[in-house]
Amino acid sequence: MKFKSKEDLDVPIAQVFDMIADFERHERSAMRRGVKIKRLDSLEAPGLGAKWDIGFQMRGRERQAEVEVTGFDRPNEMTFEAQIQGLDSTVEVVLVPLSKTRTRLNVVGTLKPKTLSARLMVQSLKLAKKNISKRFDKKLAGLARDMEDRASKAA
Repeated sequence: MKFKSKEDLDVPIAQVFDMIADFERHERSAMRRGVKIKRLDSLEAPGLGAKWDIGFQMRGRERQAEVEVTGFDRPNEMTFEAQIQGLDSTVEVVLVPLSKTRTRLNVVGTLKPKTLSARLMVQSLKLAKKNISKRFDKKLAGLARDMEDRASKAA
């Protein structure tokens, strides 16, 4: 099952990439929302091999995920892979420069069930795909606006 979304930002590509690669900021943001995060790597800078153990609530149950950066091509793309209790997921973030000051942010999320319970969960998600896609688009749009605000304040 795939989810796709894109947003155009009035921010240069290198700056967008750096904001996405600001893993410490994302970790703090998730912790404020009740997510338990433990960094598993010892990298000093964001890059290939960054890894986290994440605990969160989803559909009324506690879930565990292991997330790793499996692709890191500055300033063009970043790929994350996660294993969540029988469900493999991949998130690809691709940046395309539209001009010196504009960037297109493309995000593709893929879910691949490995167990029967994961298949059932993905099947129920497929039934609600239209609503989930709308929420995905809305979240990405909010993230893009936040990135534009941060870039304008830094300028």
